[in-house]
Amino acid sequence: MPLVDAHCHFDFPEFDGVRDQVLDAARARGVEALVVPGVRRVDWDRIEALASPARGLWYCLGIHPWFVDEHSEQDLASLENRLSARPEGCVGLGECGLDALHGDLATQLPWFRAQIDIAAKLTLPLVIHSVRSHDEVYGQLRSSGWSGKALVHGFSGSYQQARKLVDLGCFIGVGGVITYDRARKTRDAIARLPLAALVVETDAPDMAPALVAKGQNSPVYLPRVVQALAELRAEAVETLSDTLYDNVRRLYGWS
Repeated sequence: MPLVDAHCHFDFPEFDGVRDQVLDAARARGVEALVVPGVRRVDWDRIEALASPARGLWYCLGIHPWFVDEHSEQDLASLENRLSARPEGCVGLGECGLDALHGDLATQLPWFRAQIDIAAKLTLPLVIHSVRSHDEVYGQLRSSGWSGKALVHGFSGSYQQARKLVDLGCFIGVGGVITYDRARKTRDAIARLPLAALVVETDAPDMAPALVAKGQNSPVYLPRVVQALAELRAEAVETLSDTLYDNVRRLYGWS
């Protein structure tokens, strides 16, 4: 049952010195690939150097809403130039998006819209960070005429919000939050959405599942997310895993 961690910050310093061991351990648990999102221009070179499709390490490049103040219009031009070259191992634009709990949405919106436009121009999938801003994310995608693939990663909203995003062509990222009984709204949404709209992720080292210490998440825990998803939806793990694998391949355009 091959699995893909659709969103994992494997470049973060928490994995320094143990990256190969973690990758081997994840593979032993069925995780055959990771997608590493870029969040700042200063990190892009490091992420490109880390990437290795032969080892199952893929990546995206983008400007995260937390770091928009570090960037200039020139960085958006640089992002478009890099992505237009179709570098090996690069499968999308992101992580970009909106975060109502960190910074100012009015400041973040032009950066998100610009990256939507770049992704549309280059026909690349979007990897979207959305915190307390699902309605605004939906509004920006819809007003831009978005018709491509997108991942709303680490989803934690309502079924109604998720349904609107799915109807627009988005995939919903399912992570460690569903392992907590208290996350009733998100668990309800994930249980009711079409399985064809779901992909699994860890967001490691963050978004740890239950019984894993904060900041200690890892791609080795992805099977826990899949197991929790199977229990939540009352579906067989084997059937679930096959569909999840097909979903992430459709998202990132893998044959």
